[in-house]
Amino acid sequence: MQTTSTHKNRLSHKTALLVTLFASSFFSFAQSDSSKQITMKGSNGTTVIGNVKSSFDNPWAMTFLPDGHSLVTEKTGTLWLLDENQRKRFSVSNVPSVDARGQGGLGDVIVHPDFASNSTIYISYVERDEEDDALSGAVIERATLTITDSGAELSDRKLIWRQAPKMTGNGHYSHRMAFSPDGYLFITSGERQKFTPAQNMAMNLGKIVRLHADGSVPEDNPFYGQGKVTEQIWTLGHRNPLGIDFDEQGNLWAHEMGPRHGDELNIIERGRNYGYPTVSQGDHYSGVKIPNHEDIPIFKSPELAWVPAISPAGFIIYKGDKFSDWKGSGFIGGLSSKALVRVAMDKDDEGKWLVEEAERYEWGKRVREVEQDNNGNIYVLEDKEGGRLIQLSSAK
Repeated sequence: MQTTSTHKNRLSHKTALLVTLFASSFFSFAQSDSSKQITMKGSNGTTVIGNVKSSFDNPWAMTFLPDGHSLVTEKTGTLWLLDENQRKRFSVSNVPSVDARGQGGLGDVIVHPDFASNSTIYISYVERDEEDDALSGAVIERATLTITDSGAELSDRKLIWRQAPKMTGNGHYSHRMAFSPDGYLFITSGERQKFTPAQNMAMNLGKIVRLHADGSVPEDNPFYGQGKVTEQIWTLGHRNPLGIDFDEQGNLWAHEMGPRHGDELNIIERGRNYGYPTVSQGDHYSGVKIPNHEDIPIFKSPELAWVPAISPAGFIIYKGDKFSDWKGSGFIGGLSSKALVRVAMDKDDEGKWLVEEAERYEWGKRVREVEQDNNGNIYVLEDKEGGRLIQLSSAK
């Protein structure tokens, strides 16, 4: 007759064997998934090869640390620290708590220009109103990121900016960020699907704002002294700007989703009005026509517009040497277009911008984010659950 202790030993052995087999299978699957190659077919005949590095639950944004680590946000509320090979290392603790709804949740993440010495990062997310849960708005926090051998955490968190006022609905937060070469913090702020806030100077909705790194307002902002919210404003008349970056000459560019078509790529100039909702290259979803920019030329026209829409998300202007033919090009993640869109950006002899779509690279996935590391590598993050981080490895 089998003894109880012998039976327990056999069960323990079987359990350990199953755990080992499961772990081995999971590791093999993860390794296989991580090493998978993606072929991106270009609209002009170029083929780009991408290598899958990791996958996420609704990834939204990515940024690189000086040492090659990176951070990836998931809209549902997790901030991941990735190692130098862009594999998940730790989920960062003490991250702001979010209630992800619609387009809102955990958003953008960028590092301070002096991150190597101050370990400071900036993170955007959507907060609910404490007294009315139907109201929400984007906010920006500044925090210290600490990384050890056993984990990563945020400390010294400080809220430095809020969308004002909070609105009903859960769309068009935008809340993308970029630092200028001279150290100012620029933030995109969507009009929350309410149209008129983009022209209302008492609100910072439908605007691009400019702040000091600590969240205070620079005195040389175009509307400084005209009110606590108004003085933040750098430009106005925007709809849902979801990508922002500086080129190597220090020019600021931003793209935004148009209404029904009419997505835009704009060069951002101090104090200018970009016209929404008075003008647009698209029309309202209701079918109501909107005048084009050229019909009312007091508004700044886009350098490039897309009809039909590409649904732009994520944006870099490539500054590396690894893909030398692409230096100075803009790269835009396409959601409805399911593409990585390359834009050629140049000036003619008279100094006028010449901006045109150069090529689209497609592999059947919505592209949420585009990022570049310090070695000139380009990465894209796919949208939705299971969205993969892909490193572009070659183009031919």
